[in-house]
Amino acid sequence: MSSSNTDRSAAESAFHRLRASHPEPLALRLASSLASPATPADLRAMAGVLLRKVLSPTPSSDASANNATPPAPSALKAHLLSALQSDPPKPIAKKVCDAISELAAALLPENAWPELLPFLFRAASGPEAPNLQESALLIFARLADYIAESLLDHLMTIHNLLAAALAHPTSPDVRIAALGAAVNLVQCLPTNSDRDKMQDLLPAMMRALTDCLNSGQEASAQEALELLVELAGAEPRFLRRQIADVVGAMLQVAEAAQLEDGTRHLAVEFVITLAEARERAPGMMRRLPQFVGRLFAVLMQMLLDVEDDPAWHSAETEDEDAGEGNNYGVAQECLDRLAIAIGGNAIVPIASELLPQYLSAPEWQKHHAALITLAQIAEGCAKVMLKNLEQVVSMILNGFQHPHPRVRWAAINAIGQLSTDLGPDLQVHYHQKVLPALANAMDDFQNPRVQAHAASAILNFSENCTPEILTPYLDGIVNKLLVLLQNGKQMVQEGALTALASVADSSQELFKKYYDAVMPYLKAILMNATDKSNRMLRAKSMECISLVGMAVGKDKFRDDARQVMEVLMALQGTAMETDDPITSYMLQAWARLCKCLGQDFLPYMSVVMPPLLQSAQLKPDVTITSAESDDEIESDDDSIETITLGDKRIGIRTSVLEEKATACNMLCCYADELKEGFFPWIDQVAPTLVPLLKFYFHEEVRRAAVAAMPELMRSAKLAVEKGQAQGRDESYVKQLSDYIIPALVEALHKEPETEMCSSMLDSLNECMQLSGRLLDEAQVRAISDEIKNVIIASATRKRERTERTKAEDFDADEGELLKEENEQEEEVFDQVSECLGTLIKTFKASFLPFFDELSVYITPMLGKDKTPEERRIAICIFDDVAEQCREAALRYYDTYLPFLLEAANDENSDVRQAAVYGVGVCAEFGGHVFRPLVGEALSKLTNVIRHPEARLPDNIMAYDNAVSALGKICQFHRDGIDAAQVVPAWLNCLPIKDDKIEAKVVHEQLCSMVERLDAEILGPNNQYLFKIVSIFVEVLGSGTELATDETRNKNGQYLEAFPADFASRFLASTFSNLQPQQQLLLQSILST
Repeated sequence: MSSSNTDRSAAESAFHRLRASHPEPLALRLASSLASPATPADLRAMAGVLLRKVLSPTPSSDASANNATPPAPSALKAHLLSALQSDPPKPIAKKVCDAISELAAALLPENAWPELLPFLFRAASGPEAPNLQESALLIFARLADYIAESLLDHLMTIHNLLAAALAHPTSPDVRIAALGAAVNLVQCLPTNSDRDKMQDLLPAMMRALTDCLNSGQEASAQEALELLVELAGAEPRFLRRQIADVVGAMLQVAEAAQLEDGTRHLAVEFVITLAEARERAPGMMRRLPQFVGRLFAVLMQMLLDVEDDPAWHSAETEDEDAGEGNNYGVAQECLDRLAIAIGGNAIVPIASELLPQYLSAPEWQKHHAALITLAQIAEGCAKVMLKNLEQVVSMILNGFQHPHPRVRWAAINAIGQLSTDLGPDLQVHYHQKVLPALANAMDDFQNPRVQAHAASAILNFSENCTPEILTPYLDGIVNKLLVLLQNGKQMVQEGALTALASVADSSQELFKKYYDAVMPYLKAILMNATDKSNRMLRAKSMECISLVGMAVGKDKFRDDARQVMEVLMALQGTAMETDDPITSYMLQAWARLCKCLGQDFLPYMSVVMPPLLQSAQLKPDVTITSAESDDEIESDDDSIETITLGDKRIGIRTSVLEEKATACNMLCCYADELKEGFFPWIDQVAPTLVPLLKFYFHEEVRRAAVAAMPELMRSAKLAVEKGQAQGRDESYVKQLSDYIIPALVEALHKEPETEMCSSMLDSLNECMQLSGRLLDEAQVRAISDEIKNVIIASATRKRERTERTKAEDFDADEGELLKEENEQEEEVFDQVSECLGTLIKTFKASFLPFFDELSVYITPMLGKDKTPEERRIAICIFDDVAEQCREAALRYYDTYLPFLLEAANDENSDVRQAAVYGVGVCAEFGGHVFRPLVGEALSKLTNVIRHPEARLPDNIMAYDNAVSALGKICQFHRDGIDAAQVVPAWLNCLPIKDDKIEAKVVHEQLCSMVERLDAEILGPNNQYLFKIVSIFVEVLGSGTELATDETRNKNGQYLEAFPADFASRFLASTFSNLQPQQQLLLQSILST
């Protein structure tokens, strides 16, 4: 390699030209150089790298170029196989293997290299040539995916070959290569029964690891462990029959303090990976509590790898982790993962045994480890820890008194973490202990790190806190935070700013009391912290000012807001470094200022939007290399996250993605807040955000883009309606709808995350409501088809979960997790129902051909084997069809009405409510089709209304809807009932008060019946008049909650029209039963 950049660049250009114009001769020359022992070693290695590039598919936008078969003359294949047989040095042999694998991956599917597999079989079976045997096994491993099916008839031959290689008498390299081949083959075999044929290789696979360890070859042992970790993640059930032996062996490795840290970490990773393999082996590790206990003990022991480094105490930032060894960080991460994977029922008993031992030991490191452990397991063990909250809080608060500052820091850290994971229970029950302890910790001026962390924990605590809980402590907390703001240590000031921001956000208007004392300090920091070393301090002052402004409101904040925005505008105009935190904090501060000031913010939009759009349009900084490549992505760069997908290693710079996500969220925020005022920016924002609906690098970017779609539509629609659309008319809304809705539908089709599917359906529903009949038939067809796809995909996921319940290790903990996952599916189905409801309300009967196609997927949801939520949603969909499509929907009654009547007495109150509402709709619009079922309907409704617990809070909505349905039967099917009995029974149920929508319908119906002097409602000799009047009075006394203005006016008129003698008799008999405000109201009406 030339040291001259110019020479290197020229050589690369020449290579790419040759690769494009003469790939076959180039490949042959490179293969010849690679194969020739006379070629210098460095040139042979370079020839290998370049040959692999020639043989790899060329990245291209042209799909045909991607799929082109690489150059493969017979001479090239012969050169490569010959090179392998010439026993080259190990590094060269690896390069030859790479080239053969790359070429074979393209040729084998076309059956264009028939001699390769026989060659590999021979080479892999020959222990007398270990280097060649190793190479053959390496190629075999790389090609397993391409050849697995062709090997199915020869599995026992392969099995015996691998068994022999795994037991190679002299070469650990052959054993490791055989392990790699076995692991890859097991993953590629299509069925469990095929994998079972390889099952008895597992002891030999484990021996390959232990032999390396016993002979001190830890580098090879680590290779073996990496392969076994891969197997544990991909095919955990392959390990099941020998799980105790395998996990036991791995824990021995993890416990062996004399081994290298890297080796022990991989053994831990193996066991954690098995624990996390829920979908493939649910509950398997929970069946081995003794092993979970041993692993937990190993991880706690690893947390002791921490020293009292002076650099930790004198650190300038909270990120400084001086004194923490390699084991410490691994143990932290693994405790968190283990708790989430195994759950609190298994972990908490183990922790309860170990933590007191650590907390009673004299060494500060053990106290520190115990507190760190509590913080790490809280998320995964939250439900179980909540049952023992007093004991947990007491353990942590004892740590606040420990003489060692790192232990006090760990105790504060634990409280902060538990405030998030166990909130709001922790805040509700232990605020009187936790907040004073944190306030005291802020007085520790000898230990700024403890002070700063206490302020950060205030942030965690207040995020899950109601203003009522916080109020009694505000004086003390705010005063202490103001003291810290004046402290010279920047880290402490930053913590105080974050805490103040959070306290203001949680206490809202209550923070006005402190505004005048706090804001001058915040503005001083914003204006004076201009050094590069103060960038984060200044950024946090922006955050704090904007959150305080939002808390106290526009009127209080207005004057300071102008000053602050002048500073931000000046900053906006200056060039900033790419890693400057101020950029992201400023984007968020502007958006909060907009929320606070509302339409008053519009003049600043021309300053805010250009850099915001620039951030939203950032391209992801992605590096892609081969997983086996020697080209390492900068792994020491914390801002780069590396993932391996198949044979590719992908590096993504997360800081760019985070800035992009923040900007997208802010754009959504502006559109939401400014409504029609955002119109001038739609033409720039829509083309920025719509493509991001399919931005799979970062979920938060997708989420923001999804949330923004209806906001953009609403902004456009309002601007047109209010004449603020710069001359544009409804055709502009149609154009925007035609751009956004198909993009949402397409994104929904490709969305991998269930939760995001719900959000997309919600967004699509809002967009459809805004578009209304602007949607054309093709778009309705596309939406309807995608809804069908969503239902099918959801049902498939649920079936797969049901299959998991049949696994032999399935247990109650796993059942709880599956229940949570299925609840996400119910949320998807609920959003499907909302979308269908919108389409039905918008297009009425013209949507029914689409509904007919979908009903085959919806009707089964009414079955008794479905969850109550699924049945409720399916009933709601039919309710919408019956209500909106009226006569056109009568053809569905035979299918749906029997379900409705049965569900009217369902034990689930939400199902009952939906069903009795549907009965009311069918009574109103079902005419002759409903008439034969009136008797059954009456019986079902009577059961709901007369149930002894009908008016309890859980049942009251079903009760109100049943009363409303009964009223509709009285109105539309009077001739089919015993009206003299049923109508008074209905009247006795009034007024209804909880379902406000049905209340207005029912009370309007009563009004109309009285207006037309309905004989059954008035009763013989008007005997029900007192009851009617008391209902009217109660309805009038409830303001506009229970009746429309028109109904209220009629009620008042009827009451005024009663003769004086009736009024006095009514007052005498009923007055004392009325509420004081109703008495006053009635007196005033009757006196007129």
